Amino acid sequence: MVVTQPMRSSRTRGLLHHPLMLYIIFTILILLKLMLLHHNLHAYNITMGLLDKVIAVGSLLLLSFWVWWLPRRGMIAALAILHLFLTALIYSDMVYYRYFQDFLTVPVLLQAGQVDALGDSIASLIYARDFWFFADLLIVIPFAAIMLFSRRYRSGQTSGMYTSTYNGSYGRYSSVSSSNRKKRLRRRLLAGVTALVLGLGIGAGPIYFYSKTWAKGLFDNNWWNVSMYNVTGLLAFHGYDVYSYVKDNIGSGPVADPADVQQVKAYFEERQQSNAAQHDQALYGKYKGSNVIIVQGEAFMNFMIGQSIGGQDITPHFNELMKESQYYSHFYHQTGQGRTSDADFGANISLHPLSAGSAFVRYADHTYDSLPSILKDQGYSTNVFHAYESGFWNRYTMYQNMKYDKFYSKNDFVEDDPLGWSLSDASFFRQSVEKMSSEAKEPFYSFLITLSSHHPYSLPKDKQQLDVGEFQGTMFGNYLQSVHYVDAALGGMVEDLKNRGLWENTIFMFYGDHDSSIKDQPLYEKFLGRSLNDLDMAQIMNEVPLLVHLPDGAEAGVFEKPSGQLDITPSVLHLLGISDDSYYHMGNNVYGGLERMVVLRNGSFTDGRMFYIPSDDYIYANGTCYDLSAHEKTEINACKAGYETASKRLHVSDTLITYDLIRQFREDK
Repeated sequence: MVVTQPMRSSRTRGLLHHPLMLYIIFTILILLKLMLLHHNLHAYNITMGLLDKVIAVGSLLLLSFWVWWLPRRGMIAALAILHLFLTALIYSDMVYYRYFQDFLTVPVLLQAGQVDALGDSIASLIYARDFWFFADLLIVIPFAAIMLFSRRYRSGQTSGMYTSTYNGSYGRYSSVSSSNRKKRLRRRLLAGVTALVLGLGIGAGPIYFYSKTWAKGLFDNNWWNVSMYNVTGLLAFHGYDVYSYVKDNIGSGPVADPADVQQVKAYFEERQQSNAAQHDQALYGKYKGSNVIIVQGEAFMNFMIGQSIGGQDITPHFNELMKESQYYSHFYHQTGQGRTSDADFGANISLHPLSAGSAFVRYADHTYDSLPSILKDQGYSTNVFHAYESGFWNRYTMYQNMKYDKFYSKNDFVEDDPLGWSLSDASFFRQSVEKMSSEAKEPFYSFLITLSSHHPYSLPKDKQQLDVGEFQGTMFGNYLQSVHYVDAALGGMVEDLKNRGLWENTIFMFYGDHDSSIKDQPLYEKFLGRSLNDLDMAQIMNEVPLLVHLPDGAEAGVFEKPSGQLDITPSVLHLLGISDDSYYHMGNNVYGGLERMVVLRNGSFTDGRMFYIPSDDYIYANGTCYDLSAHEKTEINACKAGYETASKRLHVSDTLITYDLIRQFREDK
C-alpha cells in the first residue's frame, strides 16, 4: 500500500499533464460554453443537437490543430490563451445577443470604440448568473500557471519539442535519446495533421453538405446572422465572417457577379418605369420649396401611441399633433446591426441596411443618392443635429459623403441640461431650432437625432412625470417614463417652431428609429390588457410611429397601409416635386397609391394582406405566414411569392451597396 499509492498518484498526474488529455479538457470546456450560450439564446426553432455539437468540435479542431506543433510549454500557453480568447468571444456574443438578437461581426468589432459610450446599457445586460460561464477559469488559470512556471515541469523538458518521457514504473521523467525525440516530433506533427483533417471532416464537411441541400444559397445571400449560426455554429460563423471581411476589404476589393449586376440594373429600370406614373398625382410638388424637418426618435415604439397608464396619456403631445397630421399606424423600422445608424441610412438613403455591421462604418466612402445631397442640388441648406460625439457610428465621415452643409454635434451645443448620454432632448430641440432660425438659409433640410430615450432608460427622478404603477422600478416602466419625457420635449419643439414662424412653411416628420430591446411578452400583455400571439409581438417589436405634418395641415388622418423607413426619402421628394426616377432608392412613395411591400432586414415582410415571420433556421417552410385580415396563421405558400420578392430586394440592396454599383453605373454612362 505504501509503495503503490505514490505510483497511482504519479500516474494520475502524468495523465493530467499528457498533451492529449489537456487538449481533450480544452475541447470539452469550450464545447460546454458553446452549449451554455445556445441555451441562453432562446432562439425559436433552433436546437443544438448531436450533429451541431460534432460541428462545434470540428470547428475547435480547425481552430487549434496547430498547437500540437509547439513545444510542451508552448502548447500549454497556446491552449490557455485560446481558452481565454474563446471564453471572451462567446460571452461577448451572448451579451450582444441579449440586446441586438444577433452576433458580433468584424464590422461591429471595428466599431468597438463606441463600447465606452454604451456604459450603462452593457452593464444592464450582464447577469449575476453569468459567473458560471467563467467558473472554470478558477482552475484553468492556476493550473496553466503551474504547468508553465513551476520548476518541476520546466525541468522536465529542454528546448524544442518534448525531450522527456514519463516512466510509470518509478513515477518520474527520464531522458530520451535523440532517436526518440525525432519519433516524438513525427508524432506531434502527425497529431496536428490528424486534428486538421478530422476538423475538416466533422466540422466543414457537414456545413458544406448543408449549403448544397436544405441551406442552399445561404453563403450567397445571408440576410440574418442567426440563420448562418443555425447552419455553421458559432465558431464557424465567426470564421466565415472573418473570411468574408478579408475578401471584401483586402487587396483589390470585391468583384460583383455579373448576373447580380444585371439583376440590380433590371430592378431599378422596372422601378423607374413604375415611378413615372406618380408625377400626375395631386400632392406631387404641392409643397415645392418648403422647409423639411425630420426627427428620428430614439427607441420610440408604436405600441404606446394613444395609450394611457394611471389616468395619464403616455404621449399626449404626439396624440394632439395627430389631429392635424398624418399618422402611419403600421410604419416599420427596417434596421439591422447598425440600429440607430441603420434607421438614419434607411430614411435618408432609402436602401436596406447591411446584414452585418453598419453601412455608416463599412461603406462610408461609397456613392449614395442621399436626401440631403439631392436637396442640396435643389438649393437647400442641409444640416444634421445630434448632441453626441461626431465620430460615433462614423457619422462625421458619412455625413460629409451625404453632403450635409454642417453637422451640429456635441461640441456645438451648450450642455445646460445634462441627461443620460449627453444633453436632454428638451434642450437639444430648443438649441437646434434656434440654430435653424438664425443660421440656416431657407429653404432648409434639418435632420435631428434624439437621445433621451436611449437604453437603459434611466431618467432622473425630477424628470419622471408619469405614474407607471406596477411597472415602477422596472426597465419597462423606465422606458415609459423616457418616452413620456421625449413626448413633452417634442411638444415644446413644435411650439417653438410655431413661435418662430417656421411651422407653416415646413414639412415636419417624426419617426422612431428602432425597438426598445425589451422583448418580454408578459410585460406587453400586462400593459395592453390582452393576450398576444407571435404576430402581435412581431408587430410590436418592429412598428414605430411615423407622423407627417404638411404646411397647411392637409391630408390629416390615420393611414393603415404598411410603410417603412425606406419610404421617407421618396415620399419627401414627391411632396417637393422632385422626380425620384433617376435615383437608386428602394423605398415606396407613400403618396403614390400603388400597392407596397415593406421588407425587414431579417427577411420578414408585409404587404398589408400577409405578414411573414421567418424561422431562425433560415428554412422558408419553417417560417409562419399570417393573414392580417383574420390575424391568424394561414397556409405557408400564401407568402411564397412575397418571400421571393423580399429576398430579391434584400439581395439587390446588399449588392448595390457592397460593390459600390451606383458609382459604377454613373461612370459607365
